[in-house]
Amino acid sequence: MKRVISTDDAPEAVGAYSQATTDGSTLYTAGQIPLTPDGELHADADITTQTELALDNVMAILAAEDLGAEDILKTTVFLADIDDFGEMNETYETYFTAQPPARSAVQAGALPKGVGVEIEAVATYPEA
Repeated sequence: MKRVISTDDAPEAVGAYSQATTDGSTLYTAGQIPLTPDGELHADADITTQTELALDNVMAILAAEDLGAEDILKTTVFLADIDDFGEMNETYETYFTAQPPARSAVQAGALPKGVGVEIEAVATYPEA
């Protein structure tokens, strides 16, 4: 049965979507951008800062379910400019030091609110 996940520690969903959903065994986050939980957008920040903010949002959503980086099976990273891949990857690696998840990274034509990066994750519940 589908259940919606919401936390005040990540930006509020501003549309017809949820921060995350789960069926009890797998959790799917919505794409997270460099937007703080209080709504401050960092679209003009460097890609390192944008990646940190997006991943912090992903981790906050997971934490609401007592999950962490080690529970992520796969991420998808959308970049406004694929030339930012190297800098994004350096930051990304600091979040996944052991057994990193599978990942796709693609250049998107445009991202919401003019940001440089959007990241979504699929995680599993250890007890599932």
